[in-house]
Amino acid sequence: MNYIDIFLEALSAEKGRSEKTLAAYSSDLHHADETISGGLMHATEADIQKYLSDLPDKASSIARKASALRTFYKFLMLEKIITENPTANLELPKRKRALPKFLSVEEIELLISSAGDTRNATRLRAMLELVYASGLRVSELCELPMTANLGDKLLIHGKGAKERIVPMHPGAVHALNKWLDIRDDEKSKYVFPSNGASGHITRDGFFKILKKCAVLAGIDPHRVSPHVLRHSFASHLLAGGANLRAIQTMLGHEDISTTQIYTHVMPEKLKETVALHHPLAKKGGRK
Repeated sequence: MNYIDIFLEALSAEKGRSEKTLAAYSSDLHHADETISGGLMHATEADIQKYLSDLPDKASSIARKASALRTFYKFLMLEKIITENPTANLELPKRKRALPKFLSVEEIELLISSAGDTRNATRLRAMLELVYASGLRVSELCELPMTANLGDKLLIHGKGAKERIVPMHPGAVHALNKWLDIRDDEKSKYVFPSNGASGHITRDGFFKILKKCAVLAGIDPHRVSPHVLRHSFASHLLAGGANLRAIQTMLGHEDISTTQIYTHVMPEKLKETVALHHPLAKKGGRK
C-alpha cells in the first residue's frame, strides 16, 4: 500500500493545499523514500537524521524536506498506521543561513524610474510598485486577481491557502490605478493578464523584464530579482523602525524566526535596538 499517495490525497481533501504545495510534498517524500534504505515506512530516527544531514547545503531545501517528513509521520500516527514517530525529536543540521540580498532605497527608486523606458511601462511600474510596497511573492504578484484590490490594500492568498491583507502606499495605489485604467482585458480575472496558457504574466516573463529594467537603471542585473525586491521591502521597513511582527504578517511568514533574518542586514545600531527592545528578541524567537 502506498501511504505517500494516501497522505497526499488526504492533504488535498482535508487541508485544501494548492497543487504546487502537493507537488513539493510528493517530490520531497518520494525522494526520501527512495534514498533511505528500507523506505520511509521502516525508517528510524537515525535514518531520518542521516538523510537530512547528507542533503546538499541549502537550508531552505532541508527545512522544507524536514517539514514534509514531520507532516507525513504525524498523519501516519493520527491514522494509527505507525506507533512511533521517527521525527518526534528531529533536529535540523546546523548550517549557516544565507543573508538576504537587497537593494538600497536609491537603487529601488532608479529601478522603478527605469520602467518608464521599457515596453508596457505602465504595467511594469505597477508591478514594481506593488512588490516593493507590499512585499508580495512573485507568484502572488503574477497571479493577483482583480478581487484582491481593496483600494489602498490588497487581499493576498498566500502559501497554504492563507489569507492576509497588506497595505499599499499612495504611490503604489496610483501606479496600480493608472494600469487598471488602460488594462484592456475586461474578461480576465487577473490584474496582470496575458495571452499565455496561464492567463496571467508568468514568473519568467516578469523576471526577464526586471533584468532589462536593471540594465536601464545601471544596476548589475545579477543583483536584481523579484525576491530581492521582497527582501528590500522588509529590510527597509525594519531599518525605518517597523515592528518585526507587522513585517512578518505582511510577508506572510508562518514563523517569526524567518522574519528575524532581516535583523542581520541592518546597521549595528538598529540591530542593538531590536535586541534591547523587541520582546521576541529577548526570548530568542518561537521554535
